Amino acid sequence: MTRAVIFDLDGTLIDSAPDIHAAANRLMAAHGFAGFAPEETRAFIGHGVPHFIACCLRARGAEATGDLHRQLVGEFEAGYKTAVGLTEVYPGVADALERLAVMGFALGICTNKPVAPARAVLAHLGLDGHFPVVIGGDSCPARKPDPAPLQAAVEGLGATRVLYVGDSEIDAETSVRAGLPFALFTEGYRKTSLAEIPHQTAFADFALLPDIAADLLT
Repeated sequence: MTRAVIFDLDGTLIDSAPDIHAAANRLMAAHGFAGFAPEETRAFIGHGVPHFIACCLRARGAEATGDLHRQLVGEFEAGYKTAVGLTEVYPGVADALERLAVMGFALGICTNKPVAPARAVLAHLGLDGHFPVVIGGDSCPARKPDPAPLQAAVEGLGATRVLYVGDSEIDAETSVRAGLPFALFTEGYRKTSLAEIPHQTAFADFALLPDIAADLLT
């Protein structure tokens, strides 16, 4: 039996909102649009780059589909791999990953961030060695909350008992649709109350996660 913990990335292991905010404002300025406050772009995060750019365009009264949308998605993705300078690992993450590995858990990533930027930021932050499987928003035909990306991560790890860890409504729905237990990190980018998000357990301190995983995957 292989036990595994699979993580969302943005808002779960890392706080990437400042880099995403800066990249969005550079892009919007280049096309003559006003920039955003940090809390605005943070609210757009979670469904992948095309959705993020559509939200940016709608917020500025522009058409959220068509040629301009495609152009901005391409330009944003082109600069996304190097948008890492403001991103930080949440407190306690590194120690929790080390402890989970010692306890024999396989570890993976399932994120809506494109896979190349996901791998780039993991390498930049020194976390890449923990994750033999990284599934990004462009790794499968569908993105979360479709369960296919999470199922692909499970299959890649060869796991039989799996906990998914995320911070958002999207992650919770993905976990439910995949039939997996879900641990909600409360300090990320969720938009609604804890009571509105399905979860087996919630935590704010990563020091608690190894014991949570052991309890849920006994």
